Amino acid sequence: MSFVRASFAARTAFANARRYSTAPPAGAKSSNLPYYLLGGGIAGLAGYIYLDRSGKAPAKPKISDKSPLDPQNFVDFKLKKIEPYNHNTAKFIFELPPDTASLLPIASCVIVKSAADAAKPLLDDKGKPVIRPYTPISPSELPGELTFLVKRYDTGKMSKYIHEMQPGEKLSIKGPIPKFEYKINQFDEVGMIAGGSGITPMYQILDYALKDPSNKTRFTLIFANVTEKDILLKEEFDALKAKYPKTFNVVYTVDQGSPNWKGPVGYVNQELVMQHLPPANLGEKAKIFVCGPPGQVAALAGPKAGMKQGELGGILKQLGYTEDQVFKF
Repeated sequence: MSFVRASFAARTAFANARRYSTAPPAGAKSSNLPYYLLGGGIAGLAGYIYLDRSGKAPAKPKISDKSPLDPQNFVDFKLKKIEPYNHNTAKFIFELPPDTASLLPIASCVIVKSAADAAKPLLDDKGKPVIRPYTPISPSELPGELTFLVKRYDTGKMSKYIHEMQPGEKLSIKGPIPKFEYKINQFDEVGMIAGGSGITPMYQILDYALKDPSNKTRFTLIFANVTEKDILLKEEFDALKAKYPKTFNVVYTVDQGSPNWKGPVGYVNQELVMQHLPPANLGEKAKIFVCGPPGQVAALAGPKAGMKQGELGGILKQLGYTEDQVFKF
């Protein structure tokens, strides 16, 4: 973790404790000029190589150690652009002030609501602002941008609101909200089970950990979706698997497989968990992260109790995992 993120993470943790426990022509006279030029060229090249090898590395853009996000207050950020992803999902890229980055601790999320000056604010039945949590997929030290991958749900008030936004409009964001303080090589093996848009916290951890040269932890992700076209960030995960084959594997499962589908079909069950995830007998050397729709989380690890983890239950408990080994996002 860089000093910038470390310093911000420490400040954020303190602030949140109060709220959320890249050949010359024939006959021509001979001349030595070409040789002089050649010699000069070689000397110049040698000088360039020397300077290039001995000089300092190009300086990276200086990023402020102060995040534009505020864990105590909502701040309005302008929607910079929208990148369609698939039939019901898009990337929404928000603009951060110059020379700043989100500096989000890993793993953490933010909460969002309609901007204070929104023409049509998003309110609930009682007239209060609708607030929802989202996990950004952009690297925490990426300057100038904060990206969300948002899937539109017919019954999702906030997801529909965000999908109706236009570049230039603003969204009010508050955070970060620390979820799990992940440390490099904290575990020997990490198993992940995600469903649908619940993949974002997993991607946040994987993108951070796998790119660290010192990482030795082996990660295995089981990613469940309704159909193949619903699989989010598949290109990114396949690229990570190709680049880090010794420390990352991903298994895709769908409820409705096409005739050409070669992966597992159906819900995540005991057999799939036992076949791919680290066993419970690894004790504190293993960790299982779960994130997805409430029904899936309940079936796998027992329901959450609001902001709290809730009692461990479901398939993971049946397989002998303990509450200390499982974390529900």
